[in-house]
Amino acid sequence: MVQGIKQLKNWIQPYDDIRRRLDDARAMVELLEAEPDEGMSTELLGEAERLGKSVESLELQTMLQGPDDARDAILTIHPGAGGTESQDWAEMLKRMYVRWGERRGYDVSVLDEQPGEEAGIKSVSLEIKGEYAYGFLKAEKGVHRLVRISPYDSQARRHTSFASVFVYPDIDDTIEVDLREEDIKMDVFRASGAGGQHVNKTSSAVRLTHIPTGLVVSCQQERSQSKNRATAMKMLRAAIYQKKLEEQEAARAKIEATKTDNSWGNQIRSYVFQPYTMVNDHRTELKVGDVQRVMDGDLDEFIEAYLKRFGGKAA
Repeated sequence: MVQGIKQLKNWIQPYDDIRRRLDDARAMVELLEAEPDEGMSTELLGEAERLGKSVESLELQTMLQGPDDARDAILTIHPGAGGTESQDWAEMLKRMYVRWGERRGYDVSVLDEQPGEEAGIKSVSLEIKGEYAYGFLKAEKGVHRLVRISPYDSQARRHTSFASVFVYPDIDDTIEVDLREEDIKMDVFRASGAGGQHVNKTSSAVRLTHIPTGLVVSCQQERSQSKNRATAMKMLRAAIYQKKLEEQEAARAKIEATKTDNSWGNQIRSYVFQPYTMVNDHRTELKVGDVQRVMDGDLDEFIEAYLKRFGGKAA
């Protein structure tokens, strides 16, 4: 009930704000018609531009009507085959999504991270908290391809690397998930990341395996084993919930005889650093030449293009 009221407010408040500002702008137009004023004219032009952006934002929000779109998100990144190259690419993607979240004023935290032997990461799970975090980030699900001259190749050859990004909604206790203690296997281990002597000397990190589905999650964010277990349980519930949604979608897709393959090896986006710079989204055909700007977290253009093309149909 509370969640539903909050979502309704997220719709009504921006609409009411735009209507109020539009009425104010019309009043300014009437004043200018009666008595021209250069300062007021400049102010009106600025407000007209801001109103346009607000309308675009509200239009984009109309495309986020999925049952989980308003929720926080959990995003995981796994490198593909290729060892250090792909692990470095996975860490670059992690930085990109952290920067994207910071740009939007979201709260981004690392739930679990496994560093690579030489460089990069073997995996990472990020919790991204903010309005419509999942609705926006669902556009990022899939395989991301990097083309560059490798800094790890002494012969400076061009390499292609892959990493998979998976996003699922961070569900709360209002969502019922059949999660029985007897179906969960818990392993504890020493945290491998930063955190001081306490984290590294004690087995505070927790790994949970859901035996019926084979889903595995881990958390080493906290110093306390009990806190890590609580967070891992939250991650596991969200993963099981997402798996159920995917199974329902797969059944629907089979009935409708449609196929939307977002599996490993079918990249959704390519990031080319050499011999030219270009980020190309293969689903929307949107191309951006400034690859560094994108890697610094400027993803909104790609997300908006995806939502405008697929809208509420995107899961």
